[in-house]
Amino acid sequence: MKKEVRILIAEDDAGHAQLIRKNLSRAGIANPVIHFKDGQEVHDFLFRQGEGPHREQNTSYVLLLDIRMPKMDGTEVLEKIKNDHELCKIPVIMITTTDDPREVAHCHEMGCNSYITKPVEYDAFVKAIRQLGLYLSIVQVPIITGDE
Repeated sequence: MKKEVRILIAEDDAGHAQLIRKNLSRAGIANPVIHFKDGQEVHDFLFRQGEGPHREQNTSYVLLLDIRMPKMDGTEVLEKIKNDHELCKIPVIMITTTDDPREVAHCHEMGCNSYITKPVEYDAFVKAIRQLGLYLSIVQVPIITGDE
């Protein structure tokens, strides 16, 4: 993955977020990472709302999105992103503890690019994140122009 692509992690569990960062690094992914602790924060960043930081024009982003989060859940964030003519270009990878086939299918129908189930066992989770790192190293990520 090119250096200018920024990885957005929306994950309310700080331990899982740190584990994702650590294993992306181990997979050779050195891109800038921005962590959001709930769905509302990542929504406000992408849609340039609220007081916090906002996305920048002409920048590429990849979003790793947890489903179960406070304030706004991941499926609601995914739906809003995929209904926006510009933000819909952002690759979204759902990362969650549920492997309910209906939820997986629902996320794919809404436009997620990939779906990773957080294994309960630490080693399996680390393996899944390493595989994610390999995936991110080969995908082409479009630039978000910021045009409204």
